[in-house]
Amino acid sequence: MEQAEDQQVLQFILERFETVPHLEAALLIWQNQSTTWTADLLASRIYVSAAIGRNILEDLARHGMLAKAAPAEITYTYTYDPAWEGGAMLPRVADLYRRQLVQVTKLIHSKGPSSVREFARAFQIKKE
Repeated sequence: MEQAEDQQVLQFILERFETVPHLEAALLIWQNQSTTWTADLLASRIYVSAAIGRNILEDLARHGMLAKAAPAEITYTYTYDPAWEGGAMLPRVADLYRRQLVQVTKLIHSKGPSSVREFARAFQIKKE
């Protein structure tokens, strides 16, 4: 990939993924599209707690990557939604993440907590 394409992928990552576990979950789910995901299953695969796994699944569903299925007992299950508009970018994201793991994770960590970013956005001057 050339530098301009890498920049496009990095921008996509910045806009779409709050944390490294979000990115890793998205790539794992995309690579296993036929899997039905629960918070426990995701948590065990990306080494986070079930509560964090549930939050990640909910975030990815809110952004359209996952379809939320009917509750199975007391928990929801999720599946990859192939109609998600960001899906075409995921092969490029996976490639860049494989090649530049440290740079991508540093980029995500440099964003700061989402609450801080939301607060900062409230004070940005918008062009009309």
